Amino acid sequence: MQSDALIFALIYLLTPAALMWLANRSGLAARLGPVVLCYIAGLLLGLSEGQPDSIQPIRDTVIEASLGLALPLLLFAVDLRAWGHIAGSAMLSMGLAIVSVGVIATVLFFLFSASGTEETEQLSGMAVGMYTGGLANMGAIKLALGIPEGRYLLFATVDTVVGAGYLLFVLTLAPVVMGRFLLPFTGSQDGEPDVPDSATPAKRNWGTQGLIAIAGAALCVGASSALAPALPFAEPQIMIVVLLTSFGILGSLTPTLRQNTAAPHIGMYLLYVFSFSVAASMDLATLRSLDLSVLGFVLIATFGSFTLHAVLARLAGIDRDTFLITSVAAVMSPAFVPMVSRSLRNPAILMSGMATGILGFAIGNYLGISLALLLAGKG
Repeated sequence: MQSDALIFALIYLLTPAALMWLANRSGLAARLGPVVLCYIAGLLLGLSEGQPDSIQPIRDTVIEASLGLALPLLLFAVDLRAWGHIAGSAMLSMGLAIVSVGVIATVLFFLFSASGTEETEQLSGMAVGMYTGGLANMGAIKLALGIPEGRYLLFATVDTVVGAGYLLFVLTLAPVVMGRFLLPFTGSQDGEPDVPDSATPAKRNWGTQGLIAIAGAALCVGASSALAPALPFAEPQIMIVVLLTSFGILGSLTPTLRQNTAAPHIGMYLLYVFSFSVAASMDLATLRSLDLSVLGFVLIATFGSFTLHAVLARLAGIDRDTFLITSVAAVMSPAFVPMVSRSLRNPAILMSGMATGILGFAIGNYLGISLALLLAGKG
């Protein structure tokens, strides 16, 4: 029924706003964060079996549209020119982090495929996207590869738990352990740079900037959807994600979009909508058929890539602080970089960590999709 479709479309679109409001007013909700709250609320909705089967097309549309718009909106803020100013050691360390997760994801593909896990290239692709960029990359790779909602959701949920353990390790034991294994930081630790607070966007002309940002993202989606079927390189669904990423980066070359204060915030909200809607796709039948090998895959991918990254950093002469900040930028996203910078009492590494994290986000889709397609041909 049309009334059901409208009601549930509003639920998918507006529930994340209510959860963000809750996160700003509740200590427990704030500690969980909007993404986790969206997953929990979506799971509760899905497992309640309160959604009629007729609204699945609406939910699928919300999932695809929210992520399709979120990708270019988040990429508009990328400053390509800033990458040339990243310290050489930080850029090298980020490169080693990307190599590490790629190697571990490839090894896990062969190990898990040999043990009977089906379509393991999907897990490898999501791991590379997630651990070089972040949630948006993993979501994009899910859409590009047609990964089932249940498998994606289990991966994302396990990653949330394992990621919390990883972050706790980095904040507590890792500085001591890595301090005995890697060189000490030799640069100046004075003069913490000013970093804009993403939680307090500029209010001036926010409405106008929001309309411009959405129009730019919609143009990227339209162009990608129109061009993808005409390109012979891969399936249209895959090419749409590749083109969206490319157009988003190209859009960042335009000052109007790169300096748009509304774009990243709207992009993050749409990412919350995507997370809630995907979680709402889970039902009891899907839950019973989940492949629990994903648990082991995520755990090994996270800490295995960290270990290999540390070994390569030792061979390359990377210092402890640079290694840790780029590891966090890759595995957890740039949002966690300031926390680790403060924990290490080294503000000098803050901007390198943020910049390398954004670099990983920009290339994560290309890397994850390419590896998955390559491994699929060898499965």
